[in-house]
Amino acid sequence: MTSMKDSLSSKIGIKIRLLRTKNKISQESLAFMSGLNKNSIGAIERGESSPTVDTLDKIAKALGMSLVELIDVSKVDL
Repeated sequence: MTSMKDSLSSKIGIKIRLLRTKNKISQESLAFMSGLNKNSIGAIERGESSPTVDTLDKIAKALGMSLVELIDVSKVDL
């Protein structure tokens, strides 16, 4: 059984991947822009990692959006 937390992490990961690819940014570039590791970005996008709020904030800033915009998965068709 998947918990709500896992489900939310997976949805956020999918949204990050969609935004990254829409903006033609590689995982490596997003990692560099956010000060994170490329492997961490991949794990988050695959839903294998539950990122901290600080990590999500770094990713949001690298993507040019607020943390609230990033974690709002209600308007994204995942």
